[in-house]
This record gives sequence, structure tokens and C-alpha cells, in this order.
Amino acid sequence: MKLGIVGLPNVGKSTLFNCLTNSTNAEAANYPFCTIDPNVGIAQVPDERLDKLLALYKSQKKLPAIIEFVDIAGLVKGASKGEGLGNKFLSHIREVDAIVHVVRCFEDSNVTHVDGTVNPVRDIETINLELIFSDLEIVEKRISRAEKGMRSDKMLSKESELLKQIKNLLESGISASAFKTDDIDELEIINSCNLLTNKPVIYAANVAEEDLANDAASNVHVASIRKLAEKESSKVFVICAKIEEELAGMEQDEKNEFLSELGLSSSGLDKIITASYDLLGLMSFLTAGEKEIRAWTIKKGFTAPKAAGKIHSDFEKGFIRAEVVKYDDLISLGSYVAAKERGLVRMEGKTYVVQDGDVIQFHFNG
Repeated sequence: MKLGIVGLPNVGKSTLFNCLTNSTNAEAANYPFCTIDPNVGIAQVPDERLDKLLALYKSQKKLPAIIEFVDIAGLVKGASKGEGLGNKFLSHIREVDAIVHVVRCFEDSNVTHVDGTVNPVRDIETINLELIFSDLEIVEKRISRAEKGMRSDKMLSKESELLKQIKNLLESGISASAFKTDDIDELEIINSCNLLTNKPVIYAANVAEEDLANDAASNVHVASIRKLAEKESSKVFVICAKIEEELAGMEQDEKNEFLSELGLSSSGLDKIITASYDLLGLMSFLTAGEKEIRAWTIKKGFTAPKAAGKIHSDFEKGFIRAEVVKYDDLISLGSYVAAKERGLVRMEGKTYVVQDGDVIQFHFNG
């Protein structure tokens, strides 16, 4: 999973990126455009199940699922036309699965705001408008290309008509995600454009420390984001970049103790993972053995062969069956042998839909 972190300058993007990825690559400073080149980092998805399986199987190593984060320069009004650091930075997030939009929801006269005041809805509209302008440029080029070749290719005629509908939406200030269709051909055309405004959005409301424990219940800025996100069917989670900075580098036990003292049950990384998995319809299945314990991220609804393909394409091509046991059954009984004796290890075929927490061994012709 790949997530792009966007936002205005000085909203806490680079600080959050460094905390999520345990990195110091992204410069975080109190002036616009301190991030110039995009920063890319990897974060492991916390999963307590892996630790328990590691102990059960006495495995040599564990390999959690991972998320790739891309932190790009703070966008400003006019970015799509070259203002600030320009439109080229928008291209860095075209390949991501979802956009994490960091929005400032705290007052602090010591931290510069590019527009002088804190107004999350205005800030979101500023960024969204630049994404729309960037998408318009892509759509217009595709329409022009399609019209040149549609005499010899009827599909290009369909593409041109479809993209004109998308263009009308964008010119009205509406995101491409507002266009709904069940037509497979139309979906393929839209997806091939990699439009920024067609990507799922998660809003990260960056608040002051005192707002964190009650999930910013009384913060008017966060309330305005939640209202906006409800209309868009987007996700919102509350973070405090300063707290995340303190958590970064701590051992898990130390982290848990620190969070408990603050009256919190989860870190910013936990929140972003929960929000992104939910928004993108993702889950994890597990593989276990003496060599390694591993979590694999897949889309909900994947059949066993498709899940096997996540490990290796040969597993999917030569799929015979899947040997499946539920994680909870495995842990409660204490061993794979005990689960098998109780009839809780099942042999599943090509139509089996994998469930979250399934521990699977694939059999295939290779």
C-alpha cells in the first residue's frame, strides 16, 4: 500500500512523515518549502498476531505488512500553474493508492501559516483546487489524443465522450470521484488516467496536545473537517505531530506506557493504518512456518488463488488448494497439530474467499 502525504506548507506533513517512518530524511522547519524533493519511507504495520505466531512456531523471523509513504512539498494556491514549487510535485502522488491530507487544526503564533489564519476548510479547498487543475490538464490531453484516433478506433470515441463528462465536473470544481459508473470499460479508462481527485482521501487533523485525549471533541476546526469528510465519504483521524515526534524511536512497551499516560489507546500510525485499510477495503492473511511469520495485505473479497498470487504469481497459476486455519483457533489450541485434530484446519478450493487473520499454507503445481 502506498500513501501520499499532502498539505499546505507548515501543517506538520514532514514531521508526521518522519514519525511514521522512523526517519529523519524529511526536513521539518517553520518556513514554506523546506521539503523540496519528495521523501519516500516505509512503515511496518503493527500486528500483535505476528508476535504470538512467532512464539508458537519458534520462527527465525517475522515480516509485517508494510506501507510506503510519499511526502511531497507543501502545495500552495497556484501550484498547478507553477506557483511555489510547481506542478511537477503533483506527479509524485499520481501512483499512490490514497491521499493523506494533513490539515492544521491548532492555533500557534510561533508557527507560520501561509494564509495568515487557521481555517481547515479553506486550506482543504486550496489543495483540492490544485489537484483539480492538475487533473484537468491530464484529461484535456487524453481527450485531444482520443479525438485524433477515434475514426479508426470506436473505443477512443467512447473514451472521448466519457472524459468530456469528467472534464465538465472538474471545470465545475467537483472531484472526478463524484462520477459514478459500473461500466467496466469506463472504469478502466478513468483508472488509466490516474486522476488525483479520484483517489480516496484520509484527513489527518493535526491538533494541539490538549485536544488529543478526547479526540478533539471540542475543536471547532476538527468539527468542520468531519462535516466536510462526511459529505465526501472520506476518513478523518486526529493526530498531534508533536506527540508522534516523542513516540518515534520508543520501544513498544515504552510507547504503550506513554500513550496510556496521555489517555490514548493508539498512535498516529495505528490510526492511519486503520483508516487506510478501512477506506481501501484491505485486510491481512498470515503465513507461518519455522523460517518466517508473515502478514500479507490483500483486498477484501480476494479468493484463495488471488491471495496466493500476492506471494508469487506461480502460486496463483498452479493453485491446487489452500490449507486454512483461523488465527484465533490456532492460538487458543496452542498448536497446528491440535487445531488439525479438532478438525479446524480446512482444505479450501479456488472459490474460497480469504478472511482476515486466516493462517494459510498454499499447495500448488510449480
